[in-house]
Formats: sequence, structure tokens, C-alpha cells
Amino acid sequence: MFFVDTIEVAGLGNRSYLAGGERTAVAVDPPRDVDQMIAVAARRGVRISHVVETHLHNDYVTGGLELARITGAAYLVPAGARVSFARIPVQDGDRTEIDADAGLTLRAVATPGHTPHHTSYVLEGNGVAVAVFTGGSLLIGTVGRPDLVEPRLTERLARAQHASAHRLAAELPDETEVLPTHGFGSFCSSAQAEGSATTIGKEKASNEALTRDVDTFVADLLAGLDDIPAYYTHMGPANAAGPTPVDLTPPAVADAEEIAARLAAGEWVVDLRNRVAFAEGHVSGSFNFEAEGQPATYLAWLIPWGKPVTLLAESPEQLAAAQRELVRVGIDRPAAAATGAPADWVPEGKAPASFRRATFADLAGRRPVAAVVVLDVRRGSERAAGYIEGSVHIPVHALHRRLGEVPAGEVWVHCAGGMRAAIAASLLDAAGREVVAVDDSFDAAEKAGLAVRTP
Repeated sequence: MFFVDTIEVAGLGNRSYLAGGERTAVAVDPPRDVDQMIAVAARRGVRISHVVETHLHNDYVTGGLELARITGAAYLVPAGARVSFARIPVQDGDRTEIDADAGLTLRAVATPGHTPHHTSYVLEGNGVAVAVFTGGSLLIGTVGRPDLVEPRLTERLARAQHASAHRLAAELPDETEVLPTHGFGSFCSSAQAEGSATTIGKEKASNEALTRDVDTFVADLLAGLDDIPAYYTHMGPANAAGPTPVDLTPPAVADAEEIAARLAAGEWVVDLRNRVAFAEGHVSGSFNFEAEGQPATYLAWLIPWGKPVTLLAESPEQLAAAQRELVRVGIDRPAAAATGAPADWVPEGKAPASFRRATFADLAGRRPVAAVVVLDVRRGSERAAGYIEGSVHIPVHALHRRLGEVPAGEVWVHCAGGMRAAIAASLLDAAGREVVAVDDSFDAAEKAGLAVRTP
């Protein structure tokens, strides 16, 4: 008997896994906050004997080194990954016994493409493949991005992705479960996955890496690549150096005067409340990265690396959850924090700031629409599928550097659903612009009577 438990890391669009038998187990690509993995092992009543990495991750700080230290597990890392800490280097074909009683072993399969050293691990029960941990190689319906290492290697790695996918498909039975790390909203995926479970057989029928010839596949893959989150440049080096343990204790409490002082000093004050509450009232100059969205991904993408950040939350629980998300991307300790409501966070005698929210129907009713600035903050690939005629396009992750490019006048800002528009609206509001956040699905734009063009 064996088990495979999935640890969802939804904020990053990733999954980690714990697999084993009755006594021992292996952790695959663990997140930095390792307490979750330890808790899953405790519920199973197993000891984590091995921790494995499929590759040096570009989108998050791993918990592998710390988990191995805490549990005494053997730490397996692909031999081609250049790291500064002791580990067991893994070569193609290496086998590792996970649980002798259950007949469980891991077989390493070199699957370069997402990175040059990428390695997948086949979980075998009594010599039969039952699952494969594919990391950033073969994903659900797609593959991991090949452009995160070095621009000159991108096409070569894209071709390697095609070859690696075909190797897995050729060597493994159709019923083998495919368990990727990326692809559930992660920007490490070359396309967004549909569905949550798959097998080698299903991927043979639907994955473009397995249904298209290499030249067509590579051309389409490279054409579809979008912007790389800015914080990715810091993740690989952190993982290669060996991440330090995390500190999730509550930050120092900031009162209204300290919040104002930190803003005056140019630090970032981030409000984690939902976008409706933020629009209705917030500390002037603060930015809105709502906890219900992907606060770590977008905050890490936008904030100048290393700049102090103060967190504002409606509850201690919301604050703690945000801290957990932020350490996963290397934002280790908030400078300060406060919980409550805007009335608690602004100095005495001052009122919270606010801005309007609207729908696409409201925008269409604003005649003429050309009298206002319509700002589209979606990614380029989204805009390529359709956009409001006359709108200005600045992706949200570039807006803080390009505020001066937003034309004068009242700004109606939109994205695909409202979350990124709220971030952008808070940036514009902090810069003193008159802004309206369009909190609506982009599908409603054309229905509202707005002219939507498709190139």
C-alpha cells in the first residue's frame, strides 16, 4: 500500500507532494513554510526519510533544505544544479528506496527543458510505475516555461521540453498519474492548465508537446510566452545559496503615526483587505493587494526588491496568512503591521481616502467614453484576444514605473475580473490621480456596448 498526498500552494499556483508507505515517505518540491508538510506526515504517522527537488525553482523559495534539516531526511537535488550546500546529487536513472515494506522506490528521469538540470521522479511500487512527479516538465495540457534561465538557451530548452515529454510518454504506462508542481496558476507554466488530474495516457491525447511536431510546438510555445515576474530573478539565487529558516511570528505593531511616517519615508504600506472595502476607505498612499487574490505574486512582482513593507489587515488571521504567502517568495519579515480598520490607521483629525468602483455598463454610459482615460492593465497575451477601442495598455506589473505615461484626466482602470484593476487603482490613487476601478468581468465589456477590437 502507498499514498500520495497533495499540498496545495494556491497563492503561487503550485503543488507539493508527500508520498510513501506505512512508515516512511518522500516530500517533493516542498514550499518554504515546511510546517504544512510536517503536519501531513504526522497525520499519516510516517517519517519523512527523503526530500527531493525536481529543479532549482524560479518562482518560489524552497523549503527543501530546511525540511531535510528538521527531519534528518536525505536531500536529493539534480546533480546539474549548482548549489552551495551539502546534498545528494541525483543523476538520470538513480533509484532511491522510499519504503521497503511497501516496495516503493523513486527513479530519477532527466527531463531538461524548464531548466537544463530538470529531473522528474517516477514513483514505483514493486517495480511498476504508479505516478511521476514532473515538476516543471510535463504539466496538465502544457509544459513549463523554457525562458526562465537564460535568453540564449530558450529555444534549446523549448526543444528539450518536447523531447522530455516524449521520453516520459514512451517510458511510462498510460495509466501512470502525472503529478506536476507548476501549472495551477503559476507563471512558470507556459499556458494555464485545465483540470486538476491527469495521466500519461490523457496527456498523449491532449498535450501539444505530445501531439505536435517539434518545430510547430516550439514556434507556438515561444510565441505564447508572456512577461516574467520581476521577482523571479531573486528566487534561483536564494535556492542555490540555501534558504534560511522562516520566522512567522507577528510583526511589530504600527500605530497611525508610524504608518504615516513610513509612508513619508517612501516605504510601502500594503492593505490586505478586499478591494470593495479598500475603495470605500483606506490610508492615503497605501496600496491594495487583497488577501483573497494572489498577494505574494503581485506584491513581489511590483515592489522594489528589499523595500520595507508594512501590512494592514482586517484580522490577525488575515495578517498571518499573508506573512506565510510572502515568505514563500522571499519577503521574509514585514517592517510592521496593524489590524483593524482605516479609522484606526489614519492620524487623528484626518479621514480615510476613497475612490469609486464601477462596471463596464457604467463606463459605456459615460458619454462620450473618449472623455475619460480607459486603462487596461492586463497582460499582453490577454489584450491580444480583445481590447476596448481607444484604451491605453500598461500591464499592472509595469504601472508603478510608468505612471507618467497615463494620460491626464479621470482614469477608468480595468483588468479581466477586478483584482488587478484594484491594485492599479490604488497605485494611481496614491499618486494623486482621479481613478475609477472597474470591478467587472471583461466578458461584460462588449455586452455593455463598448467597442471591443480583436487584432
